[in-house]
Amino acid sequence: MTYCLGIITKDGFVAASDSRTNAGFDQVNVCRKMHLFEAPGERVFVAMTSGSLSCSQSIVTLLRRDFEEGKGLAGVESMYDAARCVGDQVRRVSKIDRKALERDGYKVNVHILLAGQIRGEPHDLYMIYPQGNPLRHTEDSPFLQIGETKYGRPILDRGVRYDQTTLDAAARYALISIDSTIRSNATVGPPIDLLVYGRDELNFDRRRRFPDRDPDLVAIHSQWEHALRQAVQALPPVDFFPDRPI
Repeated sequence: MTYCLGIITKDGFVAASDSRTNAGFDQVNVCRKMHLFEAPGERVFVAMTSGSLSCSQSIVTLLRRDFEEGKGLAGVESMYDAARCVGDQVRRVSKIDRKALERDGYKVNVHILLAGQIRGEPHDLYMIYPQGNPLRHTEDSPFLQIGETKYGRPILDRGVRYDQTTLDAAARYALISIDSTIRSNATVGPPIDLLVYGRDELNFDRRRRFPDRDPDLVAIHSQWEHALRQAVQALPPVDFFPDRPI
């Protein structure tokens, strides 16, 4: 399985992904799901993938080939056009491989998160569906997720705000969200890739990979669980007889 998420605020965006892939109980591997496309000072994109690994790799390969040749993501004029460009490659790979895969009972089921910025344009965040169509974030829902999303969503729903959340706080929300997913689902696991991008920077210089048992990740995990237990203890007790007179 997979868990990837993007958080966007007025100040920039955060991208985070796990690295576990599995094709059954006895075939578990590590594979990077975060892919960067950079023309420093001009445009930057980060794409995160979930679903069929072979199809995802083909899509990323086609995107990178075009980018290095000055085509595709290297030439689009807006983030919406960038999302459409990624969707075109999703459909291209689907057209190539779908018939053979479905004949043997497999699905073309690739989801992609795309965040980035083009010089002179605002930073943005999209999700591209297996059919190639894009969904944009909204200020009311300033994060998008793909893969095993349910365990990591509650902390994002309760905490992340487009106008109020700092990038530093968004990075911590992302790590807590992934940590919560790892805690509850064995198909999501480290290393964790984290990227923080500030609006108009037009380069990716804040990146980190957290391996299993990374001391900083362990500290966040421990402090978060401790703070959560303390918060529960501080809540009012449950009153089983609310209508009984005092």
